[in-house]
Amino acid sequence: MSKNHEFKEDRSNWSIQQWTDYAKEGNWDLKGANLYGADLAGANLWNANLEGANLWCASLAGANLKGANLRGADLRNANLEGANLKSADLEGANLEGANFKGANLYYANLEGTNLYGADLEGANLYGADLKGADLEGANLKGHDI
Repeated sequence: MSKNHEFKEDRSNWSIQQWTDYAKEGNWDLKGANLYGADLAGANLWNANLEGANLWCASLAGANLKGANLRGADLRNANLEGANLKSADLEGANLEGANFKGANLYYANLEGTNLYGADLEGANLYGADLKGADLEGANLKGHDI
């Protein structure tokens, strides 16, 4: 499948495996994708559109999500350890219990996110917008917020 589709496919009934394969092929349009529990560790999702995607319990450890659109995505209990989320837009995303250990969130938009119980130990939060974010119970070890 091409990164630049000239037609719109009906992906409404795709399985998690179909979405996973599609993402691993380097496709950027993953809006609303069901990637529950998907293994996308190390995937290159640079500038991908994952708006409203279900990434609950997904493994994105070491993934490149630089500049990705994750607005309103469900990343509860997802593993993003060591992921690059530089300048990613996560506004309104549910990040409850997510693992961001050592992740790069440099200038990421985390406005209005749910970070309840998330692990941000060692994450780079320089310039990140945390306005209105719920940080209750989050592990902020090593951060001065």
